[in-house]
Amino acid sequence: MNDNFICTWARGTSDLMQAYHANEWGQVSHDDRYIFEMLCLEGYQAGLSWNTIINKRAAFKAAFHNFEVHLVAAMTDEDIDQLMQNPDILRHRGKLSATISNAKAFIEVQNEFGSFDNYIWKFVNNHQINDHIRIPEEVHAKTPLSEKISADLKKRGFKFVGPVTTYSFMQGIGLINDHEIECMYNPG
Repeated sequence: MNDNFICTWARGTSDLMQAYHANEWGQVSHDDRYIFEMLCLEGYQAGLSWNTIINKRAAFKAAFHNFEVHLVAAMTDEDIDQLMQNPDILRHRGKLSATISNAKAFIEVQNEFGSFDNYIWKFVNNHQINDHIRIPEEVHAKTPLSEKISADLKKRGFKFVGPVTTYSFMQGIGLINDHEIECMYNPG
């Protein structure tokens, strides 16, 4: 692959990062299971690099039942104690516990809106925002919209969903397309 035709941040990264950039980042998703997975993974990333999380993604999926939200919501403190012994995942009790409480909040949102997808996409009127990024410096860390979504998620009981984490989540599920204009994977 010619690195000149992909987003600057993805150039020279690992195969896992390249695959994530090419196949997921900025690509529209309406799949609640995937949306829950990305919400969790972005929460794990808080204070860390995405590379760290993407390298542990398979282990997180195994530890949290492939992010099947009802199975995660049924997990207990004893499950967290066991996960704290797992060297293949990020062993941060607060983030692991938040995965379970976020699953419960996720289900509440599904019950209220019919799906989490219906809830989250209403913030962008069911249309992806395309930022038409020309240079890497134009990519935001947070925006007024990520602050609004973050505040609403927190009000609903979600944890590890600050505005920066929420913005990364928005990119991950395609609410926002921040691919550089020249990137061959730019969906917009």
